[in-house]
Amino acid sequence: MPLLKASVKDVRKTKKRTARNLAQDSMIKTLVKKVRGAKTAAEAKKAFEAAVPVLDKAVIKKQIHKNKANRLKSRLATVVAKISASPAAAK
Repeated sequence: MPLLKASVKDVRKTKKRTARNLAQDSMIKTLVKKVRGAKTAAEAKKAFEAAVPVLDKAVIKKQIHKNKANRLKSRLATVVAKISASPAAAK
């Protein structure tokens, strides 16, 4: 247990930051799963368009590295293209 008032405040700040970071990580993972789990081309495209700004914002906030965000966006775009090109999605 911290003895100084500043240390107590640091503990509070760390808890808040940890909770916020976990929430953002969870949101990113959920959006990626929605794109990968989409059944139709429209659903995949809509999920992809929702995921891209969140990834970009995470880079700005230094939540994730810019190369990781670019890699995720590229892989998700590939998934969307495959779903769009499949004959089942065209129906």
